[in-house]
Amino acid sequence: MTRTPQVVFACVRNGGRSVASRVLTEHYAGGRVVALSAGTQPGEHIHPEVAEVLEKLGLDTSAEHPKMLTRETVAASDLAITLGCGEECPYVPGVRYVDWPVDDPGGQDEATVRRIVADLDARVRELLVELVPDIELPPSVLNRD
Repeated sequence: MTRTPQVVFACVRNGGRSVASRVLTEHYAGGRVVALSAGTQPGEHIHPEVAEVLEKLGLDTSAEHPKMLTRETVAASDLAITLGCGEECPYVPGVRYVDWPVDDPGGQDEATVRRIVADLDARVRELLVELVPDIELPPSVLNRD
């Protein structure tokens, strides 16, 4: 049995992109990938407009709260996905980094947040197929409504 891959999604406030990516990954991975999210300057709470869109897609965000991105979190991960934190994210040799240039959903209207979540949804689904080639992904949450 192989080890379960761990991914950390990192942004600045840990209130939007990284949280949505983590929640989507956990939903689709079915326990086959561990997903974490954190921020270089975590805010007080996740963006309410992001939580609202994710909840409407059937994804629970009630346990989500911003966390500080630490070197230890990155070091324990196989992959670090950066979403706007750039050079502020700690660099750990041996960890693969991938930057996803995705707009910040904080303070945006619902249509914009849905577009950003759709972008993240597609990226997460591609990532999971890469990390777990034999995974059978459930239908996209975007097809629910």
